[in-house]
Formats: sequence, C-alpha cells, structure tokens
Amino acid sequence: MNPDKDQSFLQFKNVKKSYDQKTLVVKDFSLDVAKGEFITLLGPSGSGKTTVLMMLAGFESVTSGDISIDGQSIKRTAPYRRNIGMVFQNYALFPHLTVAENLGYPLLVRKEEKGAIKSKVNEYLKLIELDAFGNRYPGQLSGGQRQRVALARALIYEPRLVLMDEPLGALDKKLREQMQFEISNLHSRLGFTVIYVTHDQTEALTMSNRIAVFNNGIVQQCASPDGLYEHPSNAFVADFIGENNFVAGNVGSLENETVKISLSGGEEVVARNANLNSNEKDCVASIRPEKIFIQPTEHEYDNEITAKFLAHYYVGDFIRYVFKLADGRDIIVKVLNDLAAPEFSLNQDAKLVWLTKDCYAFRVE
Repeated sequence: MNPDKDQSFLQFKNVKKSYDQKTLVVKDFSLDVAKGEFITLLGPSGSGKTTVLMMLAGFESVTSGDISIDGQSIKRTAPYRRNIGMVFQNYALFPHLTVAENLGYPLLVRKEEKGAIKSKVNEYLKLIELDAFGNRYPGQLSGGQRQRVALARALIYEPRLVLMDEPLGALDKKLREQMQFEISNLHSRLGFTVIYVTHDQTEALTMSNRIAVFNNGIVQQCASPDGLYEHPSNAFVADFIGENNFVAGNVGSLENETVKISLSGGEEVVARNANLNSNEKDCVASIRPEKIFIQPTEHEYDNEITAKFLAHYYVGDFIRYVFKLADGRDIIVKVLNDLAAPEFSLNQDAKLVWLTKDCYAFRVE
C-alpha cells in the first residue's frame, strides 16, 4: 500500500526536530500515510522514531516542517483536540477503576449518554473477548489481558488515528506473539490507521503494511515488509532487518545492474548492485543465511565459494552452521532440520553456493 499524495490521510512534510537548536534528532522526515494503513517506525534506541510519534501526538513541538491530517495542519492543535488514541507499554490503566469503567472513561469525559456508554463498553468487551471480566480490576488481569483493555480503551471512542509506542515490550515472547495477532486482527476488522513504534524487527515484519527504518534521525528506507527484507537499499537496512552475512571485497566491474566482486581469498562472486557508484573500489556483499546452500544441493546457484566448517547449533526447526572464510570472517548458513542436513568435521572444507539475485552489493559506509 503506497498512498497517492493527494489522497494521503496523514502527511509528514520535511519535519525536523531539535531539542537544543543545534543537533537534529529527526532530520527532514517526510511520509504519506493512507487511511487504514498500519505503519511501523522501526529503529535502534535513539534513532528518532519515538520523537516522531511524540510530535504527532502533540507532546513535542515540531522545530520545522509540518504534520497534517485530512489536509489540515495540526502543529498548533492541542493534543486533546487531535482525536488520536494512544497505547503505551505500561498500559496506563486506572488501577482503582474496573475494566468496564476504564473502557467507559474516554466516553465519559466526552459527555456521552450513560446508555450509549454501557452499550459501547459491552461491545468492546466482546470484541477483545473479555466480556466476563468487566467487573474485575486491572491488577486481577494477566499482562496480555491488560494490554487488550488498553487497546480497546484507545479504540472505543473511534479516534481517526491510533499511536502505539512499544506496546508489547513488557510481555514475554508467547504473549507478545499472541498480541501481535490480536492487534492485527482488530486492525483488519475495524480498519483504523496505526502508527506503531518498535525496535523489534520481527514485530514490525509481522504486523505492518509498510515499515520506515530509522537511523540517526533519518529514514533509511520505507517499504513493505517483504520489500525491506528482500530488497534492502543500503547496508544498514540489510543488517538491521533480519540476519545477514556480509562479505568484504573489491569491485571488479559494474554491468547490467550487477557487480563482480573479488574476495580477499581470490574467489569472485556476482551480486546485485544496491547503491554502488561507478567509481567505488571497495564494497560489502550481503547474503542471508537461508539463501545459502551447502554442496551438494538440488537448488540452482551461480555463485560458489569455499569455507571451513567451525560449528553447528541445533535450533529446533533448523540447524545453524558456522563457517570461516579465507579472510577470517564467519559466514552463517541455515539448513532445515531434516535427514538431508550434512555433517562436517572441524576445519573441513565445504562449498557454499547461492544465486546472484539473492545477493546485494553495498558501498562501505
């Protein structure tokens, strides 16, 4: 989903943020969001993603640029007038109110009628499958249940936009995966627009329509989950999204959007050109562990290198092999845990193969 600018529901235009009028923590951020999209802002701590969310919510001012919703600037609109729902990591539920009272609170402050409030609360309790828990207090619920209540409370007054700031960060792995499904399911059913902040790449890949990857206040790439994973625009994105092997080499030649790379061990591989210029001399090639195969293999390939076996690790559904290249770098290969998984002795040579289309060459940053 890539919205037309003229039909954008939410628009960031050349937004910058500085806290000291010297250093920019957000640098020239622009993004168009369609109504109903699920956009994730992903990046390491301090990369600027939460600052963008806080500016959108109205909790931080915009140093320059503009943010608009439905074509109207909200820079000077008070936070409580922006009609934006928020879900936080710590739930932010009132401990002295019951679940039903927590859900009804946003409607109460908007002076809706008691009958309408009760009906809406019952509707949302059923929606989050907690209709038998309305009289309980937050302290009597599990972490996953509290997060569902927090989500329902953010949605119950039908805001035009919902912001989520690391909402699943406090949950264990199993609950987090369950809540990813819950949020995605509610988003599909209700069609609300989401801006979601996380540093968890799996969470972002699982839930989002598009992901904006931040680093040092700059969006490195904004694309669909499969677009980011399969076609990273630079080495940072390739390294941050999923797991990648990086092989250093010299640029031999550039032709037809491919690059011939001479490795330090004397071997040559071919990769797709991601961002190299014709005058580049050094580069790194990236190849994901699941895209590499160990000879003999039935898979097609057009790149082949030799590496020495170091170790393998049992991970359940797959086996993780570690090999060492001629320049001393490790290279990881993931192989399905089946009868065809090969066995090696320490320092045994192995042929590793892959396709050019699965390998990208980047400039050295």
